[in-house]
Amino acid sequence: MKIGIMGGTFDPIHNGHLMLGEYAYRQYHLDEIWYMPNGNPPHKSNAAIEAKSRNRVEMVKRAIEGIPYFVLQPYEIENPTIHYSYKTMEHFKEVYPEHEFYFIIGADSLFSLEKWKCPEKLLKTCIILAACREDKGTKDMLSQIEYLNKKYHADIRFLNTPSVEISSTEIRKKLKEGISIKGLVPETVLEYLRENQLFEDGENESTEAGKNEKTGSELLR
Repeated sequence: MKIGIMGGTFDPIHNGHLMLGEYAYRQYHLDEIWYMPNGNPPHKSNAAIEAKSRNRVEMVKRAIEGIPYFVLQPYEIENPTIHYSYKTMEHFKEVYPEHEFYFIIGADSLFSLEKWKCPEKLLKTCIILAACREDKGTKDMLSQIEYLNKKYHADIRFLNTPSVEISSTEIRKKLKEGISIKGLVPETVLEYLRENQLFEDGENESTEAGKNEKTGSELLR
């Protein structure tokens, strides 16, 4: 099967994540998209972090419910170690040799790819789908793809998507300030956020920059 990998903190998962998976699925005729919440550094392993992880997993479950080709992949969240993208993908290639993997990233990640841990090893395990973003011109992206493909003998391809200005950071900020996020997240996720009063007092606020070496298509690996 052709499997797309969508990693991230998903704190919370939002409609932009789902749109990106949908476009990858349709443009490259994939069989499944695996949504993979990343875990937490070992030194932060405590009850509060574990509760946050459970919340993130539950929100992903609810967001993709009813979409048969969207699948929750719990590998990283269930293994409390630091996961680099190349290690995770090497694991998947070993466990699922019958699958062809497509690792989905955004424009920022495309331009920072060489700063990731062992990018040359990652690029041997999968095809990279790089999504365009409004503030990164198509010409610049295509030039960067050509450069990386040539340097690493990689297979990086352009993923054409509309620009959607949604971020988990902004959603958390709105929730903390009591501003409606209706339309930014699936209704099932909105209900879960309300039921559990997540982020409303700011105590659950997390910073994606602090997870910069965790696997995820939004993050620097």
